[in-house]
Amino acid sequence: MIGIVDYNAGNIKSVERALGFLRAPYILSKNPKDLENCDKLIFPGVGEAKYAMEQLKITGFDGFLKDWAKAQKPLLGICLGSQIIFEHSEEGDTECLGILKGSIRHFSSLWNGESGLKVPHMGWNNLEYINGSSPLFDGVDSKSDFYFVHSYLIQPKDETIVKAFADYGCRVPACVSEGSVTAFQFHPEKSGKAGLKILENYINQ
Repeated sequence: MIGIVDYNAGNIKSVERALGFLRAPYILSKNPKDLENCDKLIFPGVGEAKYAMEQLKITGFDGFLKDWAKAQKPLLGICLGSQIIFEHSEEGDTECLGILKGSIRHFSSLWNGESGLKVPHMGWNNLEYINGSSPLFDGVDSKSDFYFVHSYLIQPKDETIVKAFADYGCRVPACVSEGSVTAFQFHPEKSGKAGLKILENYINQ
């Protein structure tokens, strides 16, 4: 059973539609206790890091997610959910969950000079697999396009946890994986057949 974390900051409907299309049983809840017996979690998110962390604390999901990852249970972060699993975000100078070591920085702090590119990074980009990729990309061509919408990007302390990246004026970590935690900066649930294949791989992992 898949659990979807609903903390008032997630892109829930598209995730539900994707799981429904894949005929994957799931539970959506704002209450951590409802998800305790799930096999896997999906931690989506859109919006601003500071607000998201406030909502996680209000709902009790902050401690729940930390304990879940510590217990080595499968956790899949998507978009904002891929960022606030790290230690700190420049967005609102926000202390995040600290499940993985690293920070979240704005594109402007990584571009050298004027890039000529717009922020947010919005649209379709292909990936390049690195560091052995991830089993969740099995059956997915590295040149497949995935849908991104973000202004901040992951900067892990250990670069070997980056399993795929996109190019948008700099190297954009698109997938990170360490232990039982995998996170995608892009939206697999909005990325057509390739994205559905990734979610299917996660469900069947």
